Amino acid sequence: MPNIYEVARRAGVSTATVSRVLSQPAVVAPDTRRRVMAAVERLGYTPNASATNLRTLRTRKLLVTVPDISNPFFSLILQGIEDTAQRAGYSVLLGDTQHDEQREERYALMLRRKEADGLIFLGHRVPEEAAALVRTLPPGRAPIVNGCEFSPRLGIPSVHIDNATAASDAMDHLYRLGHRRIGIVTGPLVSPLSRDRLHGATARAKKAGAERDFIVMNGDFSIESGAVAGERLLERKHPPTAIFCFNDEMAMGVLETARRRKLRVPDDLSIVGFDDIRFARYLDPPLTTIAQPMRQIGEGTVKLLLQILQGEGAPESVTLPHVVVVRSSTAPPPGTRAAATRPRRSRRS
Repeated sequence: MPNIYEVARRAGVSTATVSRVLSQPAVVAPDTRRRVMAAVERLGYTPNASATNLRTLRTRKLLVTVPDISNPFFSLILQGIEDTAQRAGYSVLLGDTQHDEQREERYALMLRRKEADGLIFLGHRVPEEAAALVRTLPPGRAPIVNGCEFSPRLGIPSVHIDNATAASDAMDHLYRLGHRRIGIVTGPLVSPLSRDRLHGATARAKKAGAERDFIVMNGDFSIESGAVAGERLLERKHPPTAIFCFNDEMAMGVLETARRRKLRVPDDLSIVGFDDIRFARYLDPPLTTIAQPMRQIGEGTVKLLLQILQGEGAPESVTLPHVVVVRSSTAPPPGTRAAATRPRRSRRS
C-alpha cells in the first residue's frame, strides 16, 4: 500500500502539506492541491483512518443502548439512527442492556474511554458514568442524547412525543364512544414515559367526571404482563368496557385474555394500545392505537448528537407529533347506541 511519503515525493511537497490537503484543503494553494490530489489518485493512496482518529480523538462511532432489543417498538427507531449516522459518516455500536444497570454502566464507560464519540440511550436511566460526564462539562456539551424518555431534570436533550397529551387523546376517543368504566394497563412507573401517560389519562378521566370508574393495573410492557392485567381487570364484579394499554404488546396480551374469556372485541370490550408497531394493524381485530413517529425519533436523536459533536451549541429537546389511529378494536360500549364519529385516522400534535 502506498504511504504519505510516496505521495509527498511524487507531488514535490512535504508530508505536512499532503496532510493539510486531505484534512483542510481550503488552506492550501489551488495548484498545490491539484498536484497532491493527482499523486493521491495515481498512487491509490488512502489515509490511515486509525492514525487520523488518534490525532483528532474521534472514533466516528456512536454508541446506542436499548433496554430491550426484543421489543419491536425499538426496531424503527434503530433504523432511523443507523441510516442517519451512516449518512453522516458514523458507524453505530449497539448495546442491549436488558434493563440491567450494570450493563448500562459498562456501556457508558465506553464513552468515558473514548471508544465512541457519543451516546444515545433509549431507556429512562442515565448511567452514573454518563451523568458524571454531564456534570463535568458546560450545559449541553456532553455528547449524550435520549430518545423517548424525556425528563427535564436529567439535563440531557431528548427526542420524544408529548406522552401525557397522547394518553389523554386515547382516553378522549373512548369517552367519545360512550365508555365510562375504563381500565388502564401502565408500564413500569419508574419510567417518566409511563408516569406522563398515566398523568394524561388520569387528567382526562377527571375532566370527564369518571375518576371512580378509572381502574389502574401495572404492567411491564410485555405481552405476558398485559395478559395478567387483563385477567385482573376482567374478573372484577364490574369489569371495564374498555382497556387502554400503554403499549401495543400489552394490548396484545389483553386481546388474548379477552379471547380466552370468550369476549368479543370490540362488541363486548374495546382495546386501545400505544406505539403502532407494525403488527398492530394485522391483529384480529386490527388495533386502535397511538402512533409514534419511531423512525423520526431515531433520526432526531442522531441530529441532536451531531449538533453537540460539531460544536454548534447546546441543542434543545424536540417534541414530535403523535397520531390517534382508529381501527376495529374500539366501538361504543355494549348495550348502547352511541352515535360516535370514528374517522379512520385523526391527528394530534
